Amino acid sequence: MITVLFACVHNAGRSQMAAALFNHLADPVKARAISAGTEPAVCVHPNVVKVMNEVGIDLSALVPQKLDETLAVSAAMLVTMGCGEACPVLPGVERQDWPLSDPNGQSIEAVREIRDEVRRRVVALLRERGWLRP
Repeated sequence: MITVLFACVHNAGRSQMAAALFNHLADPVKARAISAGTEPAVCVHPNVVKVMNEVGIDLSALVPQKLDETLAVSAAMLVTMGCGEACPVLPGVERQDWPLSDPNGQSIEAVREIRDEVRRRVVALLRERGWLRP
C-alpha cells in the first residue's frame, strides 16, 4: 500500500482536507493518506470543518499533528501545500507541490472554493495513479 503525506504549515486546513478527501475517494487496498504540518495549529480551522461537513466528511475530532521523521519515513509521496521553504525535503520520496491559498481567516465561500480545488487535484492524482475507489 502507498502512503501519501499531505503537508502544510499548520495542518489545520489544506492538508487536512486533502488527506480526508483522498481517503474518502481512494481504494483503501492501494493507497492511503496522512497529513501533518511543520508548525501544527491547535485545531482544524472551523470553516474547514464546516465545508467538509457539507460533503459528508467530519473533521471535527482531528487534531493537527507535527510532521516528524516517523510520519515522513512511511510516505512514498509528499504533497506540499503552500509551505514553501518550511516544507521538508524527504530524500527518495516523490514530491509534488500544490500551491493553494490558506483557508485560515477566509470567508466560508473562499474556503469552499479551496476545498473544491483540493478535491479536483486529489481526484486527478487518484486517476493518474490508478488509486480511485472502485
